[in-house]
Amino acid sequence: MSNNKDVQINEDIRDKEVRVVDVNGEQLGIMSSRQALEIAAERELDLVKIAPQAKPPVCKIMDYGKFTFEQSKREKEARKNQKVVNIKEIRFSPKIEEHDLNVKAKNAQKFLHDGDKVKVTIRFRGREIDHVAYGEKALERFYEILKDYCVIEKPAKLEGKNLSLTLAPKQ
Repeated sequence: MSNNKDVQINEDIRDKEVRVVDVNGEQLGIMSSRQALEIAAERELDLVKIAPQAKPPVCKIMDYGKFTFEQSKREKEARKNQKVVNIKEIRFSPKIEEHDLNVKAKNAQKFLHDGDKVKVTIRFRGREIDHVAYGEKALERFYEILKDYCVIEKPAKLEGKNLSLTLAPKQ
């Protein structure tokens, strides 16, 4: 019912018979849609089809404007409470020096502190691909620096000429 276009209200309901539920959730029984519309009009409310697949379809007598307003408020609240997790990438070569590795680790630490995941990628150029062990050692050194701040989400995996590892912040 989140999409207003597929909800039938009042005169849009063409079924011969409908099961009617009032505002408080009490069943009023099965009646013709015309009769249900008259009851809704008497109470100055709308007749809304809430279960079109049921036999007979279920309609509820309610204030449709108020219902849609509250529903949009709930959806807005749910979107506000969502946390978007970004994946930041840090790249280096297997021949990286210790100081450079520490600088990259410090950046990764900031990303992890902000709640982002970090994908660490080692690029092999040319014949470096023959020495994947150097890349694995560099990744191990990198993880040793950060092990207090993160956990390994995806272990190191060689994809083409890149060796990558994904780190997630510790909870």
